[in-house]
Amino acid sequence: MRFTSEHRLDDGVLEREFTLGEIPGTLWTPEAAAAAPVPLILMAHNNGLPKGAARLVARARHSSACGYAVACIDASGCGDRPRSAADEEARAELRRAMRAGEPVDEIFESFIGPLVENAVPEWRTTLDALLAMPEIGGPVGYSGWTALGIRLAVVEPRIAAAGLFAGGYVPHAQREEARQVTIPLLFLLQWDDEGNPRQRALDLFDAFGSTEKTLHANPGGHTGTPWFEVEDGNRFFGRHLN
Repeated sequence: MRFTSEHRLDDGVLEREFTLGEIPGTLWTPEAAAAAPVPLILMAHNNGLPKGAARLVARARHSSACGYAVACIDASGCGDRPRSAADEEARAELRRAMRAGEPVDEIFESFIGPLVENAVPEWRTTLDALLAMPEIGGPVGYSGWTALGIRLAVVEPRIAAAGLFAGGYVPHAQREEARQVTIPLLFLLQWDDEGNPRQRALDLFDAFGSTEKTLHANPGGHTGTPWFEVEDGNRFFGRHLN
């Protein structure tokens, strides 16, 4: 892991950009990390959203100021990293189908599924590097994109709790894997999310194998999650990572 920039922010959080092979990422650490290792939250965005997106950075800074190390990467095909011609074609076809009101499940399946599979190894490589740093310790939490969070929770035993945003498409493979997820979950649902059929999200919540799982539903569209849910998320992680 090579750090390429470093900034001390007004809230005392240290923000560092890094590269790990071809993986670009950002790490936020609180002042407390200078005295003792702090828990880690992996914060993954929905596919296509760059790691520097304002709402993602705001969440990361807030969580770090509450005492957590927070890391985000642009996995393969995400954010500012190059996309294959096939991915671009699939995205264009998806936009066309949505405008036309046509079924989109098959299109989603064709590129979201591989995107999840390709992202998981890069997140695990990043996790290895982060946990080798003296200022970061376990346990580890996950926050963000549901499809990736399900897959990581199944294959990565170091993740102890997850906060999932119900927006976006979850491939069939991850819907089946949800039954294997047993860690504590906080599941956030926007009741009027135009890109996430409500009943499908409710069915997914029901499928999770976790005995401790909480659903928070709020009115509004995809990007309208209230800020107090970020604060509640930090309290959720406080119960399971501290």
